[in-house]
Amino acid sequence: MQQHSRRSRTGGETPEPQRFVFLLLDRFSMLCFAAAIEPLRIANRLLGFRAYTWALAGEGGETATCSNGAVFALDMGLDEIDREDVLLVCGGMDVHEATTRGVINWLRKVSRHGVTIGGMCTGSHAVAKAGLLDGKRATIHWENQDSFAEEFEGVTLTKSVFVIDGNRMSTAGGTSSIDLMLTLISRDHGEDIANTVADQLIYSSIRTDHDTQRLSIPTRIGVRHPKLSQVIQIMEQNIEEPISPAELARTVGMSTRQLERLFRRYLNRSPKRYYMELRLSKARNLLMQTEMSVINVALACGFTSPSHFSKCYRAHYQTTPYRERGAQSSRARS
Repeated sequence: MQQHSRRSRTGGETPEPQRFVFLLLDRFSMLCFAAAIEPLRIANRLLGFRAYTWALAGEGGETATCSNGAVFALDMGLDEIDREDVLLVCGGMDVHEATTRGVINWLRKVSRHGVTIGGMCTGSHAVAKAGLLDGKRATIHWENQDSFAEEFEGVTLTKSVFVIDGNRMSTAGGTSSIDLMLTLISRDHGEDIANTVADQLIYSSIRTDHDTQRLSIPTRIGVRHPKLSQVIQIMEQNIEEPISPAELARTVGMSTRQLERLFRRYLNRSPKRYYMELRLSKARNLLMQTEMSVINVALACGFTSPSHFSKCYRAHYQTTPYRERGAQSSRARS
């Protein structure tokens, strides 16, 4: 972001305010939005002048409703914005439906003027759908990573809490907006101001773009066993082409029987069952978040037989993949 200067009343130079335009998609996440705008407000107070201003935009230009039902009055519709503005797309629930043709066309239009554009939470999907992340590094909420990777092969997807790549930015959602904003504030006004903003937010651990968004495997499963964590990591990295329990055991220097006992002891299930649950969880994400055919979803999750996929899916989720897809479509229309 380029800071322009203006002459103050006392004769000193102070930066021109940097304006952020928040595009609020339908059912956007309040948390990712609030976590972005509050650091700007606090920075203004600490600096003693308006370093940052903001405007709320949305299709229709009247109101936007977030995922918890709260309604926000908008300042503008999909209008012209200045080249020096920073546009942040705030996404949330059902981002596929919220990314309308009008939104896509507007994003492409403002990008041609050189505007810096960012996607917050699932807002990265809208930016990618407009073709504005091709050849760029980006991130998105971990729950949407599988579907994003399948749909946007030209984007280098990371698991970072946020990413800045040229004039494109993205965050993983939630409190990661704070980390991005503190980085931008630090660039504009110094690390001391950014740290003081963090203190005001009671935010004691500022993350960088090198930090990943998900908890470590030991923390997630509640077990600290290095070989168990290693096996689970291998499983998560090999969903499309599952690895046999025997090969997994050999990789970590164990016998198949030892691996079985390890999973039974700590996770109360066999390695094969745990691996199946990982694959089915990814399949459900793809069914809910993409338009991939059921057959392609099955293949992406290591099932070579659609009938076997359907049987396993039904046993785990008490519904078939086809009914799951139909129920999702019904919810989106309601």
